[in-house]
Amino acid sequence: MSTKTSPARDYIFFAVFAVAVLTMPIWLEPVGAGYPDLLQKFAIFGLFATGFNILFGLTGYLSFGHAAFLGVGSYTAVWTFKLLGMNPIPAVIMAIIASGIFALAIGYVSLRRSGIYFSILTLAFAQMSYNLAYSVLTPITNGETGLRVLRSDPRLFDGNGGQEGPLIANLFGVEMTGWGGFYFCAVILLIGFFIAQRIFRSPFGIMLRAVKTNQNRMTYTGLNPRPYTLAAFVISGMYAGLAGALMCITDPLAGAERMQWTASGEVVLMTILGGAGTLLGPIFGAALIKYFENIFSAFNEQTLHEIFGFLPDFIEGPVISVAGLFVGEGWHLTLGVLFMLIVIFLPGGIMEGVSRIGKLFKRSSGKSEPNRATAPAE
Repeated sequence: MSTKTSPARDYIFFAVFAVAVLTMPIWLEPVGAGYPDLLQKFAIFGLFATGFNILFGLTGYLSFGHAAFLGVGSYTAVWTFKLLGMNPIPAVIMAIIASGIFALAIGYVSLRRSGIYFSILTLAFAQMSYNLAYSVLTPITNGETGLRVLRSDPRLFDGNGGQEGPLIANLFGVEMTGWGGFYFCAVILLIGFFIAQRIFRSPFGIMLRAVKTNQNRMTYTGLNPRPYTLAAFVISGMYAGLAGALMCITDPLAGAERMQWTASGEVVLMTILGGAGTLLGPIFGAALIKYFENIFSAFNEQTLHEIFGFLPDFIEGPVISVAGLFVGEGWHLTLGVLFMLIVIFLPGGIMEGVSRIGKLFKRSSGKSEPNRATAPAE
């Protein structure tokens, strides 16, 4: 039997995923994640990780410089707001184009090397971009203060030469804050996910997997892998630029900190944690990290007292002291422990755990059916 999935099955899978994304405010409410600001981060960083997965998950090329494209998309979106107006559609389009061109330039140079040398090159480019944005290109980026939309900006397509109207992105009168911002980001995530799904199932995606499997053998057959890897790098950079634009659409401010190496490392963690090379894994990884960042970091000593208040005093004190190391400012420790456990026991990430559970259920159902079939008739 062929292992390829049918188009009908793909469309059903996408429809289920779309319903799950659009109803997140409902089913995430019980775990305290059903508010719009956090859901916006789920969608934005899920898109960022999905794009990164097209490069790393399919080709095996590990980039430590994807934050550069995130920053380019952010700055481009804010400049589009400043020059054209607060409509998010032009900002999205311009951010995709600008980040794609920037990714083409960096990828053309970086992809001359592979392995750790490629990773170091992308990291170097990202740090160069950060330093340029932070200090050298201050007329364009406004340096450490950050770039924002001002009343004095032209905003050509806004009313009265840009002097009227709110300085908040809006689409057909719907402001891109709160729930309006979440559903706009959710729709963009669904579009990005659908494109990624098509790439995974396409001959182009198969060629990218061939690069990851054995690039030397691919070269010996007469196929040049570089055009495929460069295309994957550019597409991945465009996803990152789009995520950067969404950050500014929900909050019209662009800063150089988005281009730091820590932002690039974060998307690597998201992808590995969820499962590199899978469609849903990076989105799960992004949601999990952002959940820890926003929920666990908000826990304080008072919250812990409320949680463990049922314990006797002589036990409650030590328990709170230990638990306090893993929440609040120490939430990174919890994330580190979780990441270590997943890497050790589930090298394929969260999706490997899901796959193992599915196989376990199939195995148990497969064993029970023969027993019923071979049971003597009464």
